[in-house]
Amino acid sequence: MMRGNQSHITEFLLLGLTSDPKQQVWLFASFLAMYLVNVGGNSVIIAAIRGDAHLHTAMYFFLSNLSLVDICFTTVIMPQTLLNMLTQRKAILFAQCLAQMYFFVAFGTTDSFLLGAMAMDRYVAICHPLHYTTTMNPRHCLQLVTASWLVSHLHSFTHTILMARLSFCGPNIIHHFFCDVQPLLTLSCSDTSLNELLAFTEGSFVIMSPFIFITVSYVYIIHAVLRVPSGRGRYKVFSTCGSHLTVVALFYGTVISVYIRPSSTYSVTKDRVITVIYTVVIPMLNPFIYSLRNKDMKQAMKKLMRKTN
Repeated sequence: MMRGNQSHITEFLLLGLTSDPKQQVWLFASFLAMYLVNVGGNSVIIAAIRGDAHLHTAMYFFLSNLSLVDICFTTVIMPQTLLNMLTQRKAILFAQCLAQMYFFVAFGTTDSFLLGAMAMDRYVAICHPLHYTTTMNPRHCLQLVTASWLVSHLHSFTHTILMARLSFCGPNIIHHFFCDVQPLLTLSCSDTSLNELLAFTEGSFVIMSPFIFITVSYVYIIHAVLRVPSGRGRYKVFSTCGSHLTVVALFYGTVISVYIRPSSTYSVTKDRVITVIYTVVIPMLNPFIYSLRNKDMKQAMKKLMRKTN
């Protein structure tokens, strides 16, 4: 395939996290363990919610969708990464690289919107409890989840189409363990100004709008909680938000540090480490965060375990 006088490369080489064989052994074991915990833990969350009628509410509907997205989000990256570590084969076809980037961006963005939907659920439950049943009814919840998926895939499709039109004629080495937007842009021999402009404007809006909504929601939630007369009552009301706040802080703390900044400040080493946190570690931790302090989830899991036994 030719673009003018420049040949279009057909594959990239993913260097991964390290080239040291000894380090790759324990990295492979660590990544495989975290991936299995992620898939197993989030699958248990989904099964427990589906199997317990008491959990068929808006909050747990969003949580089950979040668990599904977390499984998909990590599955887009981990099998290929583990295969590269195991076989030392670093090559990935151009089309496969674009597909990986597409689904990575789509699922990551869906995660963000679902966290926003969960914030809405907590806001209505605490600030407008009398309207909760009508506002967060099954139809509205399904519409929120559907919109989250559609907008995320449209966002990802736009960036993928713009990436596909670029020429890649120079080095094909990606200093990363998967195909992300910024590492690909640095390899292009085309003008990437439109891609970078869209990533910084539309991309920032897509990432930051749920975050701003979550922040504003919790300002109102905190204000409502502070008006509760007893300290025990305040703790009981706010404890329902603790798990969600923890996940929001972990997710947005890492994502914003990588993506909401000028491309000139891009750092390969720093960003690879941070990316591992939100692509592998956080999806693995989510089942524990949402279940350890949640009595309803613990009871649902016990019921599920009794059924399987």
